[in-house]
Amino acid sequence: MTQNHIVFFDTTLRDGEQSPGCSMTTQEKLTMAHALEDLGVDVLEAGFAVASEGDFAAISTIAQAIRKPKIASLARAKQEDIELAGRSVEHADRPRIHVFLASSDLHLEYKLKISRQEALDRTAESIRLARSFVEDVEFSPEDATRSDRNFLVEMVRVAIEAGATTINMPDTVGYTTPDEYARMFREVRERIPAVDAENIILSAHCHDDLGLAVANSLAAIQAGARQVECAINGIGERAGNAALEELAAALYVRKDYYGVDTSIKLEKLYPTSEVLGQIITFKPSPNKAIVGTNAFAHESGIHQHGMLANPLCYEIMTPASVGVAKTNLVLGKHSGRAALRDRLEKLGFTLDRDELQQTYYRFVALADRKKNIYDQDLIKILPDAIRERRGEPVV
Repeated sequence: MTQNHIVFFDTTLRDGEQSPGCSMTTQEKLTMAHALEDLGVDVLEAGFAVASEGDFAAISTIAQAIRKPKIASLARAKQEDIELAGRSVEHADRPRIHVFLASSDLHLEYKLKISRQEALDRTAESIRLARSFVEDVEFSPEDATRSDRNFLVEMVRVAIEAGATTINMPDTVGYTTPDEYARMFREVRERIPAVDAENIILSAHCHDDLGLAVANSLAAIQAGARQVECAINGIGERAGNAALEELAAALYVRKDYYGVDTSIKLEKLYPTSEVLGQIITFKPSPNKAIVGTNAFAHESGIHQHGMLANPLCYEIMTPASVGVAKTNLVLGKHSGRAALRDRLEKLGFTLDRDELQQTYYRFVALADRKKNIYDQDLIKILPDAIRERRGEPVV
């Protein structure tokens, strides 16, 4: 793996599943895991082993069935969690234990009720224990973006010295901004030389409470992060995680800017999103980037005219590049004559200028009354002479 490769750590089956309405059975998790393997994710976080017997069983099943990605199991910095996590991935070809412990004073005082020193001691002990099960240990200082920077740096230093190979600095509550998040990564790299010297992978895990999860993740990449943690359709706690499909598409479309590569097969983004939608019984919002039903739909007449002239006018990637069948020119009250002519020609009707004008006036009047315009509606508003030429019934 080169320094320009971005590791895609998928947490659809762990953090994503924590989203209300997104719980999955073992078989559903396995189905999704196969889709994620086909998509090309590098690390697949299969679950939280201590959460339930079902989660432990799902992780174990995935660890035995999925071979290409690394299989990760989440664990708190507790002996029981780590031992169960280790057992859950013991049959994986490339197992990982992902240990986390809060680093913010808010969490330490009110949630864990431990001191900073106790947190540092627990960090070292838990990572050493995890290393007794696997060589690949990831550590996350939870609520990193609201932590005292000096203490955060110290916790990361302790984690690396104890044997952590990946350090994930999560924006647990979606609080930070891109510039602020990038500065945190740069500071950690500057103050802990071992990060670069020992090829420790820094990771970003961002939540979308302020709608900045993807922007923050991209900022982290610019600051040296080489792993991004994300979920299909952006599902996850509260407002969700950084959306995998958005990150992958951004790095592809703007490779000139970011200069990195990934293992994600872009043409499988939409199909993978569809698999998840079928499993959890709801799909992303229509205006969702990349995989929403309107992501490649155009209604405005100006946009439709541009699309017909050259799709590059209004699309920065082709639908096929992310697995979508085609662009959709939606006929509505904002549509123009160019799109109307195109649709009628596809239906087999060629109109001269006057016929098109007459039909267009009828179309606009209909579109003001009707939200969805179907092909049969278009045929009905054609001038009688045109329908007679085609043998269509005239009322």
